[in-house]
Amino acid sequence: MASVGFFDGVHIGHRYLIRQVKEEAKRLHLPSAIITFPVHPRKVLQKNYQPALLCGYEEKLEQLAATHIDYCICLPFTPELARLSAREFMQEVLKDQIGVHTLYVGYDHRFGHNREDGFPDYERYGKELGMNVVQGQEYQVDGENVSSTKIRSLLKKGEIQQANSLLSYNYTLSGKIVEGYRVGRTIGFPTANIRSWERYKVVPELGVYAVLVHIRDIVYEGMLYIGTRPTLHDDPEISVEVNIFNFNADLYNHSLTVEFIDFIRADRKFDTLEELVAQIHKDKSLVLARLKSEK
Repeated sequence: MASVGFFDGVHIGHRYLIRQVKEEAKRLHLPSAIITFPVHPRKVLQKNYQPALLCGYEEKLEQLAATHIDYCICLPFTPELARLSAREFMQEVLKDQIGVHTLYVGYDHRFGHNREDGFPDYERYGKELGMNVVQGQEYQVDGENVSSTKIRSLLKKGEIQQANSLLSYNYTLSGKIVEGYRVGRTIGFPTANIRSWERYKVVPELGVYAVLVHIRDIVYEGMLYIGTRPTLHDDPEISVEVNIFNFNADLYNHSLTVEFIDFIRADRKFDTLEELVAQIHKDKSLVLARLKSEK
């Protein structure tokens, strides 16, 4: 009993499909499985394609494990695999290699060379191959289908709470702490500059965020800034830096994960450094209040 897909973000729509797979597997006394890929298929087909990802490969595996699916099968997506038609993929990979008894297909999912076929075709191929093919039920929130594309859009607009709700967990960024401009410490707000481990992961809207910071299995409260520091440098390069509350240790070359709780305000340029500092004090008060309400 299996379903195939990239499952970026493993959001509530994906989890609904996985629940259908698990329930049917239990009914038929069969193991349940998700078949996925470590690299976005379009990245293999188009070398210059830069996918906007909701989670990296390891994070996706962690989220899939959290669904308690029996098996997660990761197939290398190769040019040879991409050339298979849907029927060839179903026979050579799903039936002959994996032994899929029943295939659940997401309501809007297509696979096979150039994604040429649709569900009626998969259903017909299944009958020819002796494989049950079932179309998964769609999952809607407020009359709209939940999708990875929708969640990426929400993050890009800074609508963190809505994105977290559709993910079913708080969105995160993980990375290595690197050398920054060291300006924050001169104004009373030292920051750790984050270089994301996952180069293609979605970076939310420019601005200030209330976050939780995970360092060596300890969670701290913090205030994250994403922006170009227009008041200080007017640098076109986007910086991701976090002020960790009640933390003084040196973090250079260490890693951390920030967990987005809420958007506080958009990035903007201030006329003076004094105005910027005054605003950061206000931001911290808002962040603390928001994090307190989360407890």
